[in-house]
Amino acid sequence: MLKVLAVVAGMLPVMLYGQRTLTGTVTDASNGEPLIGANILAVGTSTGTITDIDGSFTLEVPDGVTTLQVSYTGYRTLEVPIGASNTIDIQLEPGSILNEIVVIGYGTVKREDATGSVQTVDSEVFNRGAITGAQELLSGKVAGVQIVTSGDPGGGAAIRIRGGSSLSASNDPLIVVDGVPVDNGGISGERNILNFINPNDIESFTVLKDASATAIYGSRASNGVILITTKKGHLGKAISVNYSGNYSISSPIKTVDVLNAAEYRALIEERYPEGHPARDLLGNADTDWQDVIYEDASGHDHSLSISGGIGSIPYRVSLGYTDKNGILKTDNFKRTTAALNLSPGFLDNRLQINFNVKGMNTDNVFANRGAIGAALFFDPTHPVYDEGNPYGGYFTWTQQNGDPNPLAAANPLALIEMRDDQSNVKRLLLNGSIDYRLESLPELRFNLNMGYDYSKGEGTVNVPGNASFAYDAQTGGGVKNEYSQEKKNELLEFYMNYVKEFDDLKLDAMAGYSWQRFFFSDNFINSDIAGIDVTEGDSKGELFL
Repeated sequence: MLKVLAVVAGMLPVMLYGQRTLTGTVTDASNGEPLIGANILAVGTSTGTITDIDGSFTLEVPDGVTTLQVSYTGYRTLEVPIGASNTIDIQLEPGSILNEIVVIGYGTVKREDATGSVQTVDSEVFNRGAITGAQELLSGKVAGVQIVTSGDPGGGAAIRIRGGSSLSASNDPLIVVDGVPVDNGGISGERNILNFINPNDIESFTVLKDASATAIYGSRASNGVILITTKKGHLGKAISVNYSGNYSISSPIKTVDVLNAAEYRALIEERYPEGHPARDLLGNADTDWQDVIYEDASGHDHSLSISGGIGSIPYRVSLGYTDKNGILKTDNFKRTTAALNLSPGFLDNRLQINFNVKGMNTDNVFANRGAIGAALFFDPTHPVYDEGNPYGGYFTWTQQNGDPNPLAAANPLALIEMRDDQSNVKRLLLNGSIDYRLESLPELRFNLNMGYDYSKGEGTVNVPGNASFAYDAQTGGGVKNEYSQEKKNELLEFYMNYVKEFDDLKLDAMAGYSWQRFFFSDNFINSDIAGIDVTEGDSKGELFL
């Protein structure tokens, strides 16, 4: 025993000598803020770590390592030489910016004059591939911005800028499209509030993160602001015609690990003795319920745009069409979009006019997502179908009187195929701006911005009376629901901006007025098939900002 201890003790100094402990911080070079979760890797090895909530890190590197590689989403990767000091403070530069001009709340400024945390991502570095929603272009491109998609075709996404700020209220950022703040509440029957924008029409995203950058929008920008700028035509260029299209197939890669039929049967037989009623409930089938409700999903997307100039008027016209299925059976999303932009300049470009029209029509078929949970709990020893079963021919747990057992899980495939949930949504966004600079005083500019956002959603939910999960022996059961919602968003803004540069001073003053009105109208009828149990409602309201 003493010999073994001596050998181990003799090895310790060698092991300690071969390691070196480095500490330090990783921060944003533009504002000094700590970068949480930045990756630090010892080059030439697999040794690495990430920064904590303060942007700090501790890393033990093998002797002989001379360089660290530091990376963070939305920033340029940096290789840092290891010197004599064991403390290394690292600053990363944002990697996706427009070098000269950035869009801010009202107008644009030079990058070096921008205050607050502002980051812009343009079309040069957007995510590529089968993109359906505008948010997908931005995912992973801006530090501190988390985007979690819903997974369904055309579905929305939870966007968080520097995390959430409230446990009960909304944590969604304010979204401004070509100068028009849109309603984050969306419209009934729509999957994604940004579905009215064809991703191929977007020129750039600008993310305003902190209070100084978002202050001009007031309290509604407490969760940050995302400014979306769409593409425009250009003078002096030949007519440009662009087409892009893709066809995609999506497959469920991994499902939840649950007991198969043999394992479930063995568990029941182990737990309950011969003759116990629980054994009599076992079937003879071998059903993978997750495999039953999921499928390979196909989709195709097409976009056509024409841009150029007629005389002194630049223009851009685009059309888009998307048709995608979801991996959950019956899930489908169809969208048609159209957009027009005119951006002429007059009086030696002292008078600039910008006019945008965006239109959308979507048809949705929503799969019953309750089937996902049911597939995890349903008995795998029973088949999907039961011939002669009065509940649509699907295997159903019943009571002694033959009625469906309300305490048992419903057949997962029946939940999907016996529920018809469809909607149609139309949306139109109009906005125009007039910007004028005085010839005698070019430092002073006047801007008028107007916008009108109209959307209407209609939908129905139908379930037949013989569906076990909507069964009612007295009324006949079933579901027959209808709903509709109409929203209007009107905007009027006017401001004056005076910018004057002196030898060692720059004066930038702004004054203006903004008026915005939101109007909504809701109607719904919830009923069973026979129209016996009926609930109706309608409401209207408006809000001024």
